[in-house]
Amino acid sequence: MKFTHQNLLTFSIAGFLTFSAFGNNTESQKIASPPKPNILVIIPDDLGWSDVGYHGSVVKTPNIDMLAKTGVRLEQHYVMPTCTPTRVSLLTGKYASRYGVTGPDYGEVIDLGDPTLASVLSDNGYFTAIAGKWHLGSPPYTPLKYGFQSSYGYFDGQIDPYTHEYKTETELTKRESWHRNDEYLTEEGHVTDLLTAEAVRIIEEERKEPFFLCLAHHVPHFPLEEPDEWMSLYDGLALHPSRKLFAASVSHMDEGVGKIIDALERTGKRENTLILFLSDNGGQHSWHSNTEYRGKYADKPHSVLGNNYPLRGWKGDLYEGGIRVPAIANWPGKLEPGAADFPMHMSDWLPTLCFLTGIKKDLENLKLDGKNVWTLLNGEQSVAEKRSIYWKTNQMYAVREGNWKLLVHRNSGQSELFNLENDFRETRDLSGANPEKARYLLELLEKLKEDDR
Repeated sequence: MKFTHQNLLTFSIAGFLTFSAFGNNTESQKIASPPKPNILVIIPDDLGWSDVGYHGSVVKTPNIDMLAKTGVRLEQHYVMPTCTPTRVSLLTGKYASRYGVTGPDYGEVIDLGDPTLASVLSDNGYFTAIAGKWHLGSPPYTPLKYGFQSSYGYFDGQIDPYTHEYKTETELTKRESWHRNDEYLTEEGHVTDLLTAEAVRIIEEERKEPFFLCLAHHVPHFPLEEPDEWMSLYDGLALHPSRKLFAASVSHMDEGVGKIIDALERTGKRENTLILFLSDNGGQHSWHSNTEYRGKYADKPHSVLGNNYPLRGWKGDLYEGGIRVPAIANWPGKLEPGAADFPMHMSDWLPTLCFLTGIKKDLENLKLDGKNVWTLLNGEQSVAEKRSIYWKTNQMYAVREGNWKLLVHRNSGQSELFNLENDFRETRDLSGANPEKARYLLELLEKLKEDDR
């Protein structure tokens, strides 16, 4: 598929010329590596396709929209349909099923000692930090064990926005979840405000090394509770009460994105910071519980949450609505505004960021599923090579190659075949009309499964 940038800027990490203070003296000019960029990855939780303003939503997201307007909109950015698997792919560059992870998980998720994006960057001169949701292991399998030098937020899959408690006690989890540097912490405040403040703090710190910051927000994951100042933004609109609450939580997060951008500009770091805004999965339809969070939300609205229109399906599905998400790459002067309309996967970021930062040797022995897509993002390469992308959940398998996508229901063995170029809403099953294509993709699926646990 063609890359739709106009007036593309060719950028090579190895090709910058840096000059000494004696800029007019040619003898003082020398070829040197450019400074390594700061990397900021912002991950909202359960943000669906139509939950951002730049996709035509009623949800007010002016700061995210500005990132989209001045950056690269990733129109076919794929993830896993739930949180833990997506985060595994980001940190390892592999499909989560390589670790036997097919849904939300606890305990030891990533094998201790395996390289992660954080550990590779840390080993190559980066300060590495995570703020927010971990959900990649229960204590003692915590962020500092996987290459992060700073951690803050919560260990589990979701928490109460104000009490910061997990929903219940289990063999692997406690209600207590909030922590700093992997040590439990009691702190007051709304989770969105606390995480934004932590991100700003890390940006404002003076340090010689570049930073990698993963800001993994709680919102708009249930349960939701928002101050009146954010709810009032949607007064007068005919929204379901829980959709209004959802929208308010996204706008609250969006204000934090603005504060973070301001901090980057104030500290002079904006021009050398790549910002990635990547939802972890599609929007969730609804939620209700009489007992979780000590019954606090039993009578509060959560029946209408995300919006994935016009895509089919919800969080947890392998239809497009569950796995194709809002995503942006923004780096002033390095990435020209436009839209990248080629399939890519969350696992692509590890090899892409390592290429961008000049890291090679650390990847030599890794069997990665992700691909380096930097030359597609910056316009050096205009057409993406045909590739396959693979998904596995407890209920389904899926594989995409080119415009064709095959889904296989694990219980029944029933398969569905879609041509996404002509039917991105996945309304017409073409398996009967194209048995050879269905058979080919099924064979490809079987081959891709071989490296799973």
